[in-house]
Amino acid sequence: MAMQHRGVVDQRLRMRTKTKIWFGVGAVVVAGSGVISPAVLAEARSHVRPALATDTAIPHTSAAGIVLAQHPKQSVESGEEGGEKGAAAKLPPDLAFALRIAQLRGHLLVGDELVKAGRWPAALPHFLHPTEEIYGDLQGQLKDYNVPPFEDALKALANTVKAKKGGNDYAKAWKAVSDALATADTGLQGKQQQWSAFVVQSAVELLKSATGEYQQAIVKGKIAKPVEYQDARGFIWQAESMIESVAPALAQKDADALKHVRDAFAELKKAFPAPVPPNAPVKDYGAVLGDVSRIELAAGKLM
Repeated sequence: MAMQHRGVVDQRLRMRTKTKIWFGVGAVVVAGSGVISPAVLAEARSHVRPALATDTAIPHTSAAGIVLAQHPKQSVESGEEGGEKGAAAKLPPDLAFALRIAQLRGHLLVGDELVKAGRWPAALPHFLHPTEEIYGDLQGQLKDYNVPPFEDALKALANTVKAKKGGNDYAKAWKAVSDALATADTGLQGKQQQWSAFVVQSAVELLKSATGEYQQAIVKGKIAKPVEYQDARGFIWQAESMIESVAPALAQKDADALKHVRDAFAELKKAFPAPVPPNAPVKDYGAVLGDVSRIELAAGKLM
């Protein structure tokens, strides 16, 4: 009887472990049933891979080699963008720095979209966030990557947007920040033996930040927080740009996996039809999380 009981307990533990793994990769599960779609199961198995040989460790990997998604937990009640800080705080130094640089770029990307649309007030928060929420965590690492301080450049750009100064003023302020970020890229690349794999890994971490922002944006079935929606959009567009920046190397590694990543991005971006959000979400949070998970799974072959 004791042996039979222990067998039942062992079986339950195995099932619980499997459930944790599959929720980790964000696999699409039938709500309440615990049943994983056979298609998703087959897709995930096809992306099992060995550990990445680089000086930056993979944050969490299952025994089978599947990278476990770590979508950031955010404080919806407080409205704080804790997911951005929390996600980077638990990563190895190089990856944390890369993620913060990518988040900064994502904010500026969507802010620039809004500036070009003439929506200066809507754009301003995205030029303030880099200084208010990201730069403080970056500055302690700047020397490690030979990046001169650029807080003044960030503030000058934000002030230009606040004053609604377009044309040469905006272009000059934008260039000063872009040059600093390019220096950060150079510093990071000098520490990575497998640059394309590292860029993919950084892009995946950025996508996880995007899911947290999107979750905050939706309240009672409506996009009640447009800034968070826009943050998510900026992060997703930036993550895609990162992948495309190393696309030739990725195509040589696994062209089919790159195609799956691109297809999944195209599907994910449907949730963000414009910088100014619709009243109701085109896709709910679960659908966006599923799209990101598909990118994660395909990206596993490119790391």
